[in-house]
Amino acid sequence: MMRGAIFDADGTLLDSMPIWESLGIRFLTGLGVAWQPDLQEILFPMSLEESSAYMKREYQLSFSEEKIQEKILLILADFYRYEVALKPGVEEFLERLSKKGVLMAIATTGDRRLLEEALERLKVRSYFQEIFTCTELHTTKKEPYIYWKAAASLGCKPQDTYVFEDVLHAALSAKRGGFYTVAVEDAASARDREKIRQETRYYMTDFSDFESFWRVTSVHK
Repeated sequence: MMRGAIFDADGTLLDSMPIWESLGIRFLTGLGVAWQPDLQEILFPMSLEESSAYMKREYQLSFSEEKIQEKILLILADFYRYEVALKPGVEEFLERLSKKGVLMAIATTGDRRLLEEALERLKVRSYFQEIFTCTELHTTKKEPYIYWKAAASLGCKPQDTYVFEDVLHAALSAKRGGFYTVAVEDAASARDREKIRQETRYYMTDFSDFESFWRVTSVHK
């Protein structure tokens, strides 16, 4: 039975993956630094800390990792504060889960402050009991630790907790952690779409069909 739900933010709840995909490129371009063609692919699964360390090392930047993160967050700040939108159907989906008594949390590789600002502006922050970030937990989504922490905060066991993710490596981590995995389609993960379908328990193209989701997943034991 579904007792808890853990949502990724970027690409799952928020239509924000385009900014994350281009972030490293925007940052290096702003410095006048030429970037390698596969930069986007390399940085995609990394946390902010990991990507800052990578760019400092690979591009021999004179800034500290902390200063790199600071500059990247400035690029992100305006986007989250004024532009980012919810993916279609998210608000109604969260409302209906809430009415079913499902407890909810967020597990993200993003920045807490920016996410909080976006969720407050979009009027959905109140649905989530807790927000967990990889940076604060000193972890990544290559391992299930962040999901275990989120589930524990809800008082739920992994087997009774659904993890909503849009990228393959995160969905696989949640699966290894013993969670019921739900994939949310996002254009940024198009190349992994079939693999994601195979590896997750339920696949959603969007959040519009709550009835089908609940009918199929509520029989999970």
